[in-house]
Amino acid sequence: MLILPSELTHAQATASLRMLIQGLRTQAGAVVVDATALAKFDSSALAVLLECRRESFSLGRTFAVRGLPQRLADLAGLYGVAELLPAA
Repeated sequence: MLILPSELTHAQATASLRMLIQGLRTQAGAVVVDATALAKFDSSALAVLLECRRESFSLGRTFAVRGLPQRLADLAGLYGVAELLPAA
């Protein structure tokens, strides 16, 4: 399982994405991202999750998110990408 940090804004997005991609490449099976610790975020968090999803699918794996904060789920709905971030 991959774990998001408590803060994921534009300032942390590149480093967080790099860490997550490295983690998903080293683990086997379905990719699950745990977002329960996420407290401070902006739309960059969605971009990071969507890129993790893309990378997961390119490796032939499924992708899901556990504990997506409601505000981030609402933002995903507003942007029309909520269905791309299924709950684990």
